[in-house]
Amino acid sequence: MRNYGKYLLVAVLSFAMVILSVEPAVAQCPMCKAAVETSLAQGDTTAIGINKGILYLLLAPYVLYSLIFLAYWYTNKKNAPSA
Repeated sequence: MRNYGKYLLVAVLSFAMVILSVEPAVAQCPMCKAAVETSLAQGDTTAIGINKGILYLLLAPYVLYSLIFLAYWYTNKKNAPSA
């Protein structure tokens, strides 16, 4: 059986470095920013919907890549010769 601990450690450290090195960005278009600011000022929930949409768009590729990786991993684990 292979030892995947080293690869997992490298992946976790790489992910942590990327997350910790990111600077805050103001990356909304002016129309979206104006809609969110007026929504918040009026007490509306439009900003919550926009934030949920951003999180959905952010997480979708990671979920897809994770599922592909897990399918590949389970397939290789199932076909690997027993020790």
